[in-house]
Amino acid sequence: MTSSPTFRASRSPSPDGPRGDLFDPQCPTRRLLDRIGTKWTSMAVKVLAEASPEEVRFAELQRRMVGISQKMLSATLQGLARDGLVGRRVEATVPPRVYYRLTPLGLTLEEPLAALREWAEAHMAEVDRANRRSERQQA
Repeated sequence: MTSSPTFRASRSPSPDGPRGDLFDPQCPTRRLLDRIGTKWTSMAVKVLAEASPEEVRFAELQRRMVGISQKMLSATLQGLARDGLVGRRVEATVPPRVYYRLTPLGLTLEEPLAALREWAEAHMAEVDRANRRSERQQA
């Protein structure tokens, strides 16, 4: 196998086992990045991080995440819970009350997502200008 030293160094083991390899098509890292790289995940993590350590009801999450459908919010939260990033608690009332909170692992995701949100907010005008230039050049 021909791998550069830099490439191999990026695959150093973590305390929980070998690290992922983003450039390997079979690596689960790709699936995880697909899940955590969405605008809805970023919004959900932000709302839950701001409330931490308190829980947030489903309806409150939906109110604060303007534009998200109930189905998309449900799918986003299910994925985050499956990945161990969000905890879910159901009160057996009629109708049931469902509460969410970030797990300790989920809290570690807030800082990198906050940095990405800040970058996007700071550079959106530049990206918009580049898109308009590109559209004019293609026309």
